[in-house]
This record gives sequence, structure tokens and C-alpha cells, in this order.
Amino acid sequence: MTGTGDRDGGAGGRRGKVWFVGAGPGAADLLTLRAARVIGEADVVVWASSLVMPEAVANARPGALVLDSSRLTLDEIGAVYDRAAVAALRVARVHSGDPALWGAVNEQIEQCERRGLDWEIVPGVSSLAAAAAVLGRELTVPEVAQSVILTRLATATPMPEGEDVRAFAAHGTTMALFLSAKRGRRLQAELLAGGYPPDTPCAVVYRATWPDQRVWRCRLDELAATLRAAKVVRHTLILVGRALDARGTRSHLYSPDFAHLLRNPGTAAGAGHTSPP
Repeated sequence: MTGTGDRDGGAGGRRGKVWFVGAGPGAADLLTLRAARVIGEADVVVWASSLVMPEAVANARPGALVLDSSRLTLDEIGAVYDRAAVAALRVARVHSGDPALWGAVNEQIEQCERRGLDWEIVPGVSSLAAAAAVLGRELTVPEVAQSVILTRLATATPMPEGEDVRAFAAHGTTMALFLSAKRGRRLQAELLAGGYPPDTPCAVVYRATWPDQRVWRCRLDELAATLRAAKVVRHTLILVGRALDARGTRSHLYSPDFAHLLRNPGTAAGAGHTSPP
């Protein structure tokens, strides 16, 4: 359930509302049109300067209160929501990437609901999509990998039972590892122990789409050394799997022998031709 509509109440018959906005991976022109509109119309914009480029909130309207959340606690952000509830303010809570992935929005939604605030999630481009684009790779390659596992090493936040990296590695498919660059030696060991071969392709993508974006490619048995030499810890996504260098496979989607709703096998090579009704 989302509190998507402005219901009666508050100042002028309007209730306060919080939008949890996905700012995308970095580059401001990867903001969605909806995200840009919400930020531009908000009375209060709360954003994390450590994770979001300043350009992402540059279109905040004149007179809007713009707060950097990098040093704020959940309780301090709650005070912003208190004010929004009393004064029926529109708040854009700007997150990096997409709020659905490690966005810490659940507890904030609960705070909104306790205060009677409407709320809505505005999805954003994930750093996973951005990293794949930077690498120029499709992560789901026919006959190589048809699944992508998004996970992280257990650190301060423990992992639920059965969700450890080693168990996921046994599937051998494409894996995207968030929040794990700080422990490269342990990560490499878990991936190898799970069953990935030592020569499995890996990519380390730092700050995808930011001006200082960097990419390192290596084999799995070189991953720890690559991370150590790169000296990156935050803003880093690690991709592992054969899809990163796969060649020679072909999707059935465009095969002349593959039928679907709009095309029968053997129709002329000119796309757009369909059989008569």
C-alpha cells in the first residue's frame, strides 16, 4: 500500500506528503522525469551529499528548504516529517540509485504513517543498470546466464540464514555485489568456495556515471588484489560471472525460426511484416 493521493486535511485542505525519490546512480540526466518534477515542486528536499550528485537537486524551487542528510539521524529526519505533517508540506527525500535496493525506506515509511503523512516511492535507475551500461554488457546472456543475483557480504548488517555469498555462488550465474568492496579477500574466498572457477570474469565499477567513474576488470582469483590496488571502498559495485565476457550466443527473440505474437517463422526479413488476419 502506498499513500499516493493527497487527502483532505492540513493547511488549505491538503495533507503533507513525502516522496522517496530514486536519484539514479549519479549523473543528473539519469533522473527520471517524475523524479525531476517531484524535486522541483517540493517544499523541502532532503538529500545525501555523500551519495547523490549536487546536480540532482539543483532544480529545487526558489525558497525550498534543502537539507543534507549525510549527518542526520533517523530521529532528526523524523523532525522534518513532523513539520511536514503540521504544515502540510511536500517533501522530496532523495536517495541514490533506486529506493527499493538498500534504500532504508521501510522505517521512514513507518514514520510517515505514524504522522498521518501520505507517501510515494519514485523509482530510480539502479547502479546495477548503470554499471552494466558502463561495461557495455548484457548480464543475462543466452546459454550462459539467465539470472542475476543481487546481494552483499554480511558486515554490520547480518544476512538472513541461507543468503550468504557462498551459497549464492553455487548457482554460477551473474552476481552483483553491493557494499562489499571493503573486504575483498573474504569476498574472493567466498566466491571461490561457492564454486565459481578462478578464471571467472569480474568487474569492479566505482561511481558509475559520476565524472570520476573508474572500471577495473580481472579474473576472480585476482579480485582481492585488484580491489586492494584500486583503493576503493564506497560507491563500488562488483560484478562476477561468465556473462561479462560471453561471445557467440544468440537470443531466440530475433531468430527467423522463433515465432511470437507479432511474427511467424519464415516471415520476410523485413521487420514489421505480420501475417494477414
